[in-house]
Amino acid sequence: MGPFFPSFQGVCIVKPIVYGNIARYFGKKREEDGHTHQWTVYVKPYHNEDMSAYVKKVHFKLHESYADPNRIIMKPPYEVTETGWGEFEIVIKIYFHDPNERPTVTLYHILKLFQSGPDAIQARKTLISEFYEEIVFQDPTNLMHHMLTSTSQLSHGTWKHDTDFEEKKEKTIQNIMNAKNKIRHEISDLKDRLKLAKDTIFKFKSEITKFQLMITFNAKMRIKIMRKRLLNKFR
Repeated sequence: MGPFFPSFQGVCIVKPIVYGNIARYFGKKREEDGHTHQWTVYVKPYHNEDMSAYVKKVHFKLHESYADPNRIIMKPPYEVTETGWGEFEIVIKIYFHDPNERPTVTLYHILKLFQSGPDAIQARKTLISEFYEEIVFQDPTNLMHHMLTSTSQLSHGTWKHDTDFEEKKEKTIQNIMNAKNKIRHEISDLKDRLKLAKDTIFKFKSEITKFQLMITFNAKMRIKIMRKRLLNKFR
């Protein structure tokens, strides 16, 4: 059994975050290296709070073609700025101050430089691709609980994101409801078609049964008539 660390049993603390990247197009390919964009990949709090109260460091794992692809950021802003010409997956690992808490939270982000898909926002030569995520701390240790509940404001100004996540949430919920309604209608339609098929099968079976009874009856009548004729013939 491992060592015992006092914790807040039954307590759940959720820390929402935003991660993604912003990319700016140079307007043409750069002559010295062929790069077309400057980009910044980042992790930031959803609410206006200083994540360094509970985050020890953030590790950004870039493509191997970059010099020193492992970038460690020890304090806010947790971001890396580079230039390049291609899209690739960036692995983001968040480490916490309390070593007795979970070791890391790992995120995977596809660096977006070009407009594609509904999650990319294009503004002139700038593109933004960011996502909402929640870090859940279930039964945090006493130390971690103190860190999570002792954060200060990161900025005294207005705190907002390029993506309207509330609007995105409402649209997602609406899309889910529309999909559910569509599935419900399709199920109802399939049930009606199944009932019609069953009724048709029952009707055919009834007709076949009637036809078989008619054939049997006619056969019996013909046999009866033939027997009667034979009897009359030999009398």
